[in-house]
This record gives sequence, C-alpha cells and structure tokens, in this order.
Amino acid sequence: MSRRGWILFAAMCVVWGIPYLLIKIAVREIGPAELVFVRTAIGAVLLLPIALARKELRASLKPWLPLLVYTVVEIGLPWLLLSDAERHVDSSFTGLVIAGVPLVAAVLARLSSRAERLTAARVGGLLTGFAGVALLMGFHVGTGGVVPLLELVGVVVCYAAGPLIIERWLTDVPRYGVAAASLVVGAVLFAPVAVPSLPDLARTVSAGPALAALALAVICTALAFVLFFALVAEVGGVRATVITFVNPAVAVVLGFLVLDEEVTVLTGAAFVLILAGSFLATRRPVEPDPAARPADPAEARVP
Repeated sequence: MSRRGWILFAAMCVVWGIPYLLIKIAVREIGPAELVFVRTAIGAVLLLPIALARKELRASLKPWLPLLVYTVVEIGLPWLLLSDAERHVDSSFTGLVIAGVPLVAAVLARLSSRAERLTAARVGGLLTGFAGVALLMGFHVGTGGVVPLLELVGVVVCYAAGPLIIERWLTDVPRYGVAAASLVVGAVLFAPVAVPSLPDLARTVSAGPALAALALAVICTALAFVLFFALVAEVGGVRATVITFVNPAVAVVLGFLVLDEEVTVLTGAAFVLILAGSFLATRRPVEPDPAARPADPAEARVP
C-alpha cells in the first residue's frame, strides 16, 4: 500500500473511531433527535456542493424509494438509537457492540443470497463473534438497563442491512450522490421534531456538547465520506474495509483516556472474540487484484 494509502487508512481509523466519544459528550445536553438533525443537516450542506459539482445528485434521486429506505435503515434509525443508547451506556461499550456488525451482515447476506455459502470457517467465526457479543452484553446488562442494549442490537441490524439495500437497488448510483442525498433526506425526516426545539437548545447547550455535535457532523460525517471514498480509490474496497476492525479499538482507548470509562480483562476478551469472529465470518477468497475493485457505496457506513 502506498504512503498516501497508509495516511488515508490511519485517518479513517481515527475519524470513524471517535463518533462514539463525541455522541456520548453531545447527548449530555442535546436530545437524540436534535443531534441526528444537526449531524445530517450540516453533513448535507458540506457534501451537496461536491455531489452537485460531480453531477451525481440527480442520478441518486431517481430510485427515490430505495434511497428513502436506505436513509431510514442506515442513517435515521441507527443514529437515533445510537444517540439514545449512549445516554445510558459507555462509548467504549457501544463501539465494541457495533464491532459485531460484520457478523450480522454475514448472516443477512446468507439469508438473502444463495451465493453466500456458510463454510465451516464462517460458521466458526459467527459462533465465536456472537459469543463475544453475548459476553460483553451479559456483563453490562445490569449497568445501563435492557433498553439501551436492545437499541444497540437494532443499530447493529440496521448497519448490517444498509449495504444489502445498496447492493440490491442502488449499486449503479454514484457514491457522492447517495451520501449527499441520504443526508438531505435524513435532515428532512428529523426536521419536524428537531427544529422547534433548536432555539431553546441554542440558548442552553454548553460549549462541550455543541463542539462535539459540530465535530460529529463535520469530521465524522462529511469529511469521513470524502476520506473513505479517497481511500477506496487508492487501495480498493476490500482493503479499505479493514478499518472496521480498528475503529472499536479507537473507541475503547478514547473512552478510557477522555471519559475515564472502565476497561476490564473481560472487555478485552470480548473484543478479541468479536474481532476474530468477524474476520473469519467475513473472510473471502483472495481476489486477483483487490486494488482494482471499484468503489462500493455499501462500504461507506458512518457510525
């Protein structure tokens, strides 16, 4: 991998590892719906000029129904559930649970396509990964309550299902068009709930949560899409998805250093099981030239 590829890879590991920390800080004073609206609205404002300049927006709006479903499944619902859950559980714990997305994605891929065979290695990976998730959630069930855990399960299922929607109905839609249009639709969906409360929120929110929400929109949403698409173009989609296995570690480290969240041996053991299971469950045969694989919007999942 080139030097530019390594720089982009390192940047993405950080950019998609810090959302959990920022969400935890933001929801101290900002409601989940308001936070999702701010994130989608600012992200849309920043990405729309790029999509328009590349003439990709119009093409992304033609399949409007799949785009709407994708927005709800990949952005609206999971970001809302994630923000609400982090009012009750640690950001590091959230990052580790979300690491189970590849496991659920492997199961959904098998259910939706006969071409996805469950080999012995994949079955072993699924069992190992789900054991790690069960260990992690069982250990935390008494700390934050059952509802936040169910919300995180919903987030995992949504994040795993979103790429399947793109693969089935939005494969030929330009990637910046999908990103910008879905953020616009997300902002419109949350506007009726969030906009009336924004004036009061602007007067009461302190600097920390406000800056966290701004960073979440600018860095972890708009900039994240730009960096990820650049990374895919540089190293290929297969290699780019390796960041999925690094992001949870970044979330744990930041939660420990910034928020003084507890990291135990049990947490580390669960993390190892989840990562090992995800790797085995999602491993594919080596392609002749992975770097030549075209960019796939399905791989651009923003936490």
